[in-house]
This record gives sequence, structure tokens and C-alpha cells, in this order.
Amino acid sequence: MRRATLADVAAAAGVSVPTVSKVLSGKKHVSAATRDKVLEAVRAFGYEAPRPPSTPRVGLVDLLIDGLGSPWAQVLIRGAEKAAARWGFSLVVTSSARPDFDLRRWIGIMRKRGTDGIVLVLSRANSEEIAAISELLHVPLVLLDPVGQRDPRMSTVGATNWSGGVMATTHLLELGHTRVGFIGGPLDVQCTLDRYEGYLAAHRTFGIEPDPELTRYGDFLVSGGKRHGGELLDRDDPPTAIFAGSDLQAAGVYQAAAERCLRVPDDLSVVGFDDSPLCEMLSPPLTTVRQPLDDMANEAVRLISEELTHPRGPAGTRIELATTLIVRASTAQR
Repeated sequence: MRRATLADVAAAAGVSVPTVSKVLSGKKHVSAATRDKVLEAVRAFGYEAPRPPSTPRVGLVDLLIDGLGSPWAQVLIRGAEKAAARWGFSLVVTSSARPDFDLRRWIGIMRKRGTDGIVLVLSRANSEEIAAISELLHVPLVLLDPVGQRDPRMSTVGATNWSGGVMATTHLLELGHTRVGFIGGPLDVQCTLDRYEGYLAAHRTFGIEPDPELTRYGDFLVSGGKRHGGELLDRDDPPTAIFAGSDLQAAGVYQAAAERCLRVPDDLSVVGFDDSPLCEMLSPPLTTVRQPLDDMANEAVRLISEELTHPRGPAGTRIELATTLIVRASTAQR
């Protein structure tokens, strides 16, 4: 099949070739309706604008992340900074969670000052927003810990969330727990679904039918873990163990248990996910599934470096790094 051209996109959108060029280059004086039609045609044809052959490097990689405050984010940012230095870049970090953040304005800043590549860590970005970044900037773009359905044209770096869910749940079932609660993140986030599928698979292996009433979907935050953990623990038939979809949610479960005079792990076993520094700060230290965040950040920046060196190289690469169960003191025999 021949490669789509600007003329193909223009004909499909009902506009001129110069108009398509203006949209893809981010220029003004194009109506929102026309811009939307052009971008829709771009996605329909899978059109990829050719990279200018002699675009000079500026020595910068941008990390766009939707939150800076969590331990998970802090570990990831430190890893990305080390990786950038390793591959010859400086790292610029922007939080999309700022009240004044505007994606179009950020894209304009990128176009003005230049960047060699972008690592996106956005739990709420939709495919249209990601496509807009890719189409308007024409630099290597890597999704780290991607959400939603994967676009085969985008390079992604993630962790084996399904295997992590299996390991966490298997550990609890092996300890004799038959009523294991699950508190995931948002239902529309892919890693939540993968971890939940792992939770279900472990139950099937043990021949145990999980109680659907013991499943909750939160927000990966302490508050969500406390709220949903409390709901589970207030049941007439509460779980004896809870697998939380993040270390922060696990910390919230600790709080819910303490408010009910329940001890971890004597009365309730808890497993988290991430292996952030928070795990060692909790009492007792938290059993969790480790995501190799340093390695994930390094792979993301490496892919950018390789695509700059070989423009037809790793775009569309998918990398999943192994998760590991780290057993500490928050789980005990039933």
C-alpha cells in the first residue's frame, strides 16, 4: 500500500494542501472546525509527515507528567534525569496538573524553543491529545506507563502489570487468604485493567471464585485507598487481605484499618504496587510489586536517542519491563 500524501489528507478533509500544511505546522489563522477535520483525516490515513533531514539537536528532552507530588512521580523524574544525562540530554519537566496548564500553549512553547524528544506520562491524556502532540511537533515521542489502547505508531515503555497482579494475589492466596479485596485505580486506565486481570487469573489458578463485592476502583491516592478500604472493612464479611493498585492506596488502607482498630498484618494483610520510597516509611513496611521505574525512564530516553540517530528506527517500539514482588512485613499467614 502506498504511503499517504498531503494531497490525500487534503482531499479527505475537503481543504487545500497549504491548509493541511498550516495545521500540521501549528500555524494560526485556521479555524477550529477546519483543524479538527484535517487532524481526523491525518489519523484516518495514518499520515506521517517526513522529518526535516537536518534538524539540529538542541540537547533537551521534555518530560510531560500529570503530577509531581507522589513518591512514584519523584522516583520516575529522578530516573529520567539520570537517563537524559546518560544519553547526552538535559531534562525539562512540566506538570500538566498545574491549573494554568494549556496543551496548545505548551506545544507552541516546544515549537518555539525546540526539543529533541518528548516523554509523556499522562494518566488522563486521550488519543486525540497525544496524536496532536505527535503531529504538530514531529519529534520522537515515547509514552511511559501508557494508558488506554496502544497506538501502534507510538513507542511505549511500560511494566508487566498483569504479571504483577498475578504475583501480588498469588502471594496472598498462598498465605491462606481466600477473601482478597482489590482496590485498583480508575477503571479507564489500562494498568488498572491489567492488574485486575492478574488478580482474577491468580484466583483461577487456585480454584477460588473471587467475590465481586470485594472489588473497588479508586484514584491511586491515599484518600481513595482509605475510602474504599473502609468500605471493604465495614462489610459483614470483610476481606482478610487487600491488594491495592498503588503504594499510596495501600497507605490509605493502613489508615482505614487503624481507624477500625485492626492491625497490619495480624488482622489484615496488605500488598501495594510500585515499590516507592513510601514502602519503607510505613509501619509495618509494605509488601509491594516493584515497577523498575529507573529502567523504564532509561528505555524511554534511549528510544528517543535511537530515533534521532535512525529516523526510521524504533518508532512504534513496545517495551515491557518485568515487575517483581518485594515481600516485607505487611503480609502474614491467615
